[in-house]
Amino acid sequence: MLEALKEEVLAANLKLEEHNLVTFTWGNVSGIDRESGRIVIKPSGVDYSELTADKLVVLNEDGDILEGSLKPSSDTPTHLYLYKAFPAIGGIVHTHSRWATSWAQSGRDIPALGTTHADYFESAVPCTREMYEEEIVKDYEYHTGKVIAETFQNEPYEQNPGVLVHSHGPFCWGTDALNALHNAVVLETVAEMAYHSLMLNKQLSPIDRVLHDKHFYRKHGANAYYGQT
Repeated sequence: MLEALKEEVLAANLKLEEHNLVTFTWGNVSGIDRESGRIVIKPSGVDYSELTADKLVVLNEDGDILEGSLKPSSDTPTHLYLYKAFPAIGGIVHTHSRWATSWAQSGRDIPALGTTHADYFESAVPCTREMYEEEIVKDYEYHTGKVIAETFQNEPYEQNPGVLVHSHGPFCWGTDALNALHNAVVLETVAEMAYHSLMLNKQLSPIDRVLHDKHFYRKHGANAYYGQT
């Protein structure tokens, strides 16, 4: 079942270690087949060195296990919520990568300070509000997805493919699992760059809006011209 999607999700999970985005098993990747509504996700707590395609878990959009003998990631309800809230995405990555998590723990958005950020994110990378006690105590992972979606009520999630969950860490998404992984690598890079830039110049302001738009829209949208056609 969904063998190609399993291979893609497996490859993206293994690349978390390759790109130094995870420590131990602190991360997960999922992908969705929109036609069938089936989701493939990493099993909970399984070391990446032991991860194979047959250990991945296949779920329906309600979280029922359709294939797999292992428990799915503990973050599964967050992934499920986001797939329903963001219908254009095809993959999700969650990590506790050092630089992005540092911003999440500080409760701060990552400001757009240069063109590297502007190439991928149409605005600052937002940090969610703090979760309420009742959201944490009951159905925590479900409410994590809900607070992420709430953060994007007035922002285009397609143009800002990542978020910081307050006191927790980053979630990224993309057109598929590997694209979501790509965006997670970029987010970690711009998080580190922003930190160092602000240490060098504490009065630094965000990039000029005209320059920001130039870089973002030369890669995205109907008039993009970056890369090969």
